[in-house]
Amino acid sequence: AYRGGIYAERINEPGIEVGNRFVTLAKEVGVPPIQLAVLWVKDQPGITAPIIGPRTLGHLDELLPVGGMQLEDGVRRACDALVSPGHMVANFHNSAGWGAGSRTLGEADRS
Repeated sequence: AYRGGIYAERINEPGIEVGNRFVTLAKEVGVPPIQLAVLWVKDQPGITAPIIGPRTLGHLDELLPVGGMQLEDGVRRACDALVSPGHMVANFHNSAGWGAGSRTLGEADRS
């Protein structure tokens, strides 16, 4: 994967590690990772509906069942344990080209 430019802060080892652990969690739960991700967003307090952007009908077919699913508390806690609320592992949303205020958290920072 390309790791230069803006991706140097967006794609990093801690982020890849969390992504892999999320995929493992989704397999344990028995749903595709995309369904678990959208389900987690959908069931957050204050969220009326997640905004999805399927590129194909197949993507849409995979996402539609999430509307009728509920995120179990244990699964929510497991998702939140990957990256604690209020923390980050990559400065994904900084597209301005500056790094002020960015922070990559290590394992010790997540407790």
